[in-house]
Amino acid sequence: MPDLAHNLDAVHQRIALAARIAGRDPGSIALLAVSKTFPAEDVRAAHVAGQRAFGENYVQEALTKIGALSDLRASLAWHFIGPLQSNKTRPVAEHFDWVHSVDRLKIAQRLSEQRPDTAPALNVCLQVNISGEASKSGVTPEEALDVARQVAALPRLRLRGLMAIPEPAGDVEQQRVPHRALRELFDRLRAQGLDLDTLSMGMSGDLEAAVLEGATIVRVGTAIFGARDYSH
Repeated sequence: MPDLAHNLDAVHQRIALAARIAGRDPGSIALLAVSKTFPAEDVRAAHVAGQRAFGENYVQEALTKIGALSDLRASLAWHFIGPLQSNKTRPVAEHFDWVHSVDRLKIAQRLSEQRPDTAPALNVCLQVNISGEASKSGVTPEEALDVARQVAALPRLRLRGLMAIPEPAGDVEQQRVPHRALRELFDRLRAQGLDLDTLSMGMSGDLEAAVLEGATIVRVGTAIFGARDYSH
């Protein structure tokens, strides 16, 4: 098992340094530990080290992990961040606190219908294909305002903001370009009256660029847990 406490501290230091450069409060940026493909034991160890929010991409793997860590449920926040098929929305609506990857209205409608009445509103982000990649999910920037308004009107959901997975770029200045575009879109939606507070952007390789451009949640996996093994 990697030294999760050391790795978490190193990531927090990266966030804090970028925040200081941007003139931001490091406390305004939340760290989401992306635990996909890693065992429940690693999540438990990260929890011991102080981490509380965890991101998962695969529904069945996540449900197994959530069950194995049910004793920690009151102090964990589970975020679904992967592509979500319409036939998998029910367990996500029932067991997660956040969904970052709402990439079309149909998914939001199903989450709204399937969120238990006894649960708090499900926090959701609208995924935007900010780099225009054919292989990436998400609404186009041009569609974002219309879809966001429709999602915001759904019961049992709370539209918190925007999420993107920008195309990889070389240096920080290049990385900042798509993050800046997402932040500018976020600002435009807020100017149109949408009550948004979350920009979910930035990962292990580009979190500094994301923080410099206004990220409020960075999604970090390998810098915390190490390289992933997809062979299983």
